[in-house]
This record gives sequence, C-alpha cells and structure tokens, in this order.
Amino acid sequence: MNATVYFLLRLAIGASMFGHGLVRIPKLQAFSSWMAESFEKSLLPKTVVVPFSYALPIAELFIGLLLIAGLFTKPALVVAAIVMVILVFGTALIENWEALPSQLIHAAFFAFLLQFIVANTISLDSLIK
Repeated sequence: MNATVYFLLRLAIGASMFGHGLVRIPKLQAFSSWMAESFEKSLLPKTVVVPFSYALPIAELFIGLLLIAGLFTKPALVVAAIVMVILVFGTALIENWEALPSQLIHAAFFAFLLQFIVANTISLDSLIK
C-alpha cells in the first residue's frame, strides 16, 4: 500500500474519532444521560452503561489524537476496534439499526489500517524508530 494513501486514511478515521470525542466532552453529562436513557430497556444494567458513557468520549478523543499523530498507531487501532465492537454490540441490543453502518465502516477502517500497518511510514511511530 502507498504510504500517502495510508496516511490519508489514518488521518480521516483519526479525525472522525477525535471529532466524536471533542464534541461530546463539553456536554459529557448530557451525553451520559442520553446514553443511559437509550439503554434503559436493554439487557445492560445502568451500572455498566453510565461508566462506559463517560469513558467513551475520552477514549474517542485520545484514539483520534494518536491516529492523527501516528503515535502508537497499532495499539490505538486495536483499542479503537475493540471500542467499535462494544458499540456495535450495544447498538444491536437497543436495535438502533441506523447507527450500525457508521460503526461497521469505522471497524472496517481500523481492520484495514491494521492489515497494512507496514505502510504507516508517515507517522511519529516511524520517526521514533
């Protein structure tokens, strides 16, 4: 894979994750309340949903920053994929089928970038090596 293509894809998905976190952190309480309300009728207890709802925007922000910088890229992609699997599972539990395509696209990006990690040459990871 071309290093420039990899770089641009990494930037795009990193910007998406960063943006998700950035807009949610200033309204963290409202986001958490919305998520807890969304899962009220699901199998997941509030004691699981509420902590996750506070951690998610922070994780999105930091994953996004790491991907944009190309720092700890492989671990960031693995964590991002795990976060996305959790989101897909939660989304299925509440039958929010409209949100699934976006989450699956993110998961596909993470898998694709992991598969071609050797092309991650335009990054802080490469400079550190």
